[in-house]
Amino acid sequence: MKSINPDDFKVVDKIKLSALPTNLEVGASDEKKENKLEKITAKLSELQDVMYAHNIYGVLICLQGMDTSGKDSLIREVFKGFNSRGVVVSSFKTPNSTELEHDYLWRHYLALPEKGKFAIFNRTHYENVLVTRVHPEYILNENLPGIEKLEDITPEFWENRMEQIRNFEKHITQNGIIVLKFFMHLSKEEQRQRLLRRLEEGKHNWKFSTGDLKEREHWEEYMEYYEEAINKTATKEAPWYVIPADDKEMARYIVGKIIWEEMQKYTDIKEPEMDDKIRANIAVYKEMLDKE
Repeated sequence: MKSINPDDFKVVDKIKLSALPTNLEVGASDEKKENKLEKITAKLSELQDVMYAHNIYGVLICLQGMDTSGKDSLIREVFKGFNSRGVVVSSFKTPNSTELEHDYLWRHYLALPEKGKFAIFNRTHYENVLVTRVHPEYILNENLPGIEKLEDITPEFWENRMEQIRNFEKHITQNGIIVLKFFMHLSKEEQRQRLLRRLEEGKHNWKFSTGDLKEREHWEEYMEYYEEAINKTATKEAPWYVIPADDKEMARYIVGKIIWEEMQKYTDIKEPEMDDKIRANIAVYKEMLDKE
């Protein structure tokens, strides 16, 4: 099986999504990919236990992609070995009335990981420069000063929002949150096939939504805005990775491998050592317990 190098998927220069593959041929069976993933998930689970004891860093995993790009199943498979206390998944849909009474980043701040834990954003703060660009009328619901009609939403508005997102990510990384962002790069044809399977296979019928078809009509717009958002917010502190997503098993393995490789850069993450006073009195404490 072809070796996976995280740097091959990392955005370091301006990209064109149309020039990047949605499928990666590695010459391996699904079973082999799953076995590789099992090994990575086991390592990540052990790492999370050490992180929990270390209690300094939190990790934010951001997953973005079109409907059916495999985000839900990726979360299930990559993080299934985690202790439930160590990982929290948040999915950001249309803001509710309470959320609309605050700025658009407020609900994302609330969902950030505690020290020693992983947080997964299944759809993220980037919805605010993706869905709202395709459907700018949603911005009017935010009741922003100076934004009373669609004509008030200028290119400068979106530039400011990109800068706000960069600042948000800079702020949280400077305060101990490790940010890794993944765009699940799905082809339009593969999405069509997956939507058809939802209609044809009874056990998947519940997943089908007519809303998916409506958003599919805006595919080219979404690709344009994804490309722009990735190019303008890919930073050293909060990198983007474009993951070929037509092959679900391979996509899961790539994401897991990237998370593992990136976390190895934090060599200070170690289990805390026993207090010297306790260590010096181990024999005394054992004797106390033996007498019970």
